[in-house]
Amino acid sequence: MDFAHLIEIPKIDSVILHRQLKKPIYGTLCLTFSHIIVSERNKSESDDEKGNSEELWLLHQSIDSIEKKPYLVNSQLMNVPGKGHNIILKLKDLRIVTLEIPQAQDYLAVSASIEQLSSLKDPKTLYAFYYRPIYHLYLENGFNIFRPEIEFSKLIASDEWRISTVNESYDVCQSYSSKLIVPKCITDEQLIQSSQFRDLGRFPIISYRHENGAVLMKSSQPNPNSTKRCKADEALLNCLLNKNQKGFIIDTTGGKNKWTGENEQHYSLWKKFIRPIGNFAHPSGFLDCFSKLIEACNDTGSSTEKWLSRLESSGWLTLVLNSLNTACIVAQCMAQEGSSVLVHGGQGMDSTLIVTSLVQIILNPDSRTVRGLQALIDREWIQAGHPFGTRHAQSCYSSSQQRAKSSGASFVLFLDCVYQLYQQFPLSFEFDPHILIILFEHSYFSQYGTFIVDNEMERVELMAFTKTTSLWSHLNRPDIITNLLNSAYEPNQSIIWPSVAPVSLVLWSDLYLRFVVENNQIKKIKQHVESMISSEKELRSRVLRLRKQLSDLKKEYDELQVDQKIYNNDNSNNPLFNGAN
Repeated sequence: MDFAHLIEIPKIDSVILHRQLKKPIYGTLCLTFSHIIVSERNKSESDDEKGNSEELWLLHQSIDSIEKKPYLVNSQLMNVPGKGHNIILKLKDLRIVTLEIPQAQDYLAVSASIEQLSSLKDPKTLYAFYYRPIYHLYLENGFNIFRPEIEFSKLIASDEWRISTVNESYDVCQSYSSKLIVPKCITDEQLIQSSQFRDLGRFPIISYRHENGAVLMKSSQPNPNSTKRCKADEALLNCLLNKNQKGFIIDTTGGKNKWTGENEQHYSLWKKFIRPIGNFAHPSGFLDCFSKLIEACNDTGSSTEKWLSRLESSGWLTLVLNSLNTACIVAQCMAQEGSSVLVHGGQGMDSTLIVTSLVQIILNPDSRTVRGLQALIDREWIQAGHPFGTRHAQSCYSSSQQRAKSSGASFVLFLDCVYQLYQQFPLSFEFDPHILIILFEHSYFSQYGTFIVDNEMERVELMAFTKTTSLWSHLNRPDIITNLLNSAYEPNQSIIWPSVAPVSLVLWSDLYLRFVVENNQIKKIKQHVESMISSEKELRSRVLRLRKQLSDLKKEYDELQVDQKIYNNDNSNNPLFNGAN
């Protein structure tokens, strides 16, 4: 694909890149089809040889907003020494950088090129389709390690569940994957009927089966345009229940959406509760709150009282609290009452997935490991059709007037909730919270194909599984995964019940304030704590080794004592040792 016509000027010297909390870079700007590259050029050749020259690469896909501030005199562009023309780039990873360009003509060419390259809509232009890691031959294929038949192998081996290929052509539900795990007692024809009853065809599918047999299901709401009863949908849910048992339906819809749930007369075995996550009708409501949160975090000049007021009025922490609260209710239904639960809300692509994912982290210790977290996100978000391409086309710096109703930040909300759980149970997670920041960044822009476009159908059409590399392949490399581990981790097989009191919530400063507030002291303290934990583990290991050595020596000593007694007994009966003639 040819991008040359989009690049009006490929290279400019004497550019200054201004960054938050870091010194500026004075050097050369280069534009490629995928990146903005700023290289420091004012250092000596000896510095370059030592690798001290700095270089910054920015994906065009990472740009959320562009602001142009040229230097004007009488409303005319002017070239004045020391007065540059600024292009402010607000990025989806929350950074804000400014390109200062000395010449007006270059400024116009660069700004036009960046605007064109950052607004490409064709997914085939994504950098993931051009990126080729040099270590590719040594990676496991991350696209294959979390397939449904692998993730639910134990269920499939039972007499209760099976793999259905009813959606093999994606004509039953475009947002679901081609292979689905369904109850054996339900036919493919019943699945089709259920899909026709549900919004966007998202009929109930399994998320998780607890050790006590309780099943967690997810779906969309019944289609608001459908007034007919669907016996196949009723059968699909009722087959999850044992005799004399009732299940729960948790609806997470908020805003002006009216209750369009299951008719109580037809779903008499299910108790229904409404637990809205947010009070808005469209997914963009999540992004609106996220945008207000980042505005507050970037406002470093306001008083403490005003800052806290803006933080509260953003509504973001309320979304976090509601998500955790609803997840705990579902977890209690399953773990304490042994009841199966269906979670849905709207189209079942946002608040639904937040809740079903958090429930598994609370109940299932495997989901608190590195591999388990990857599997959870792949299974609950990627395979279940969360439209990352649409939701993350815009982020918090996009103009609210131009923001699409289909944009959102529900995945960011989920990651924040995981961070809250980590803060309350820091020893129960195998992974360090830095992995959550990595997932946040790659879900918006990436050289990997894991989060691109909206669903499996689109990835298959683009041949993404063969033409791109999986993020999981990268993260699971030995030299990468070791840096993502929690040094304080102690495997905990118990359920973790978080506090959902407002006072228990914390601001995720490592993400939201990382380009606003210096945290070097916090990093030093964290490194010191990690060093102490590492030393303690080494001492524990040494104590165990010494105990084993002591045990071995004692065993050896006891054996010598026994041998000595035998020797003495034998010699006591020998006349040579008794003085006999």
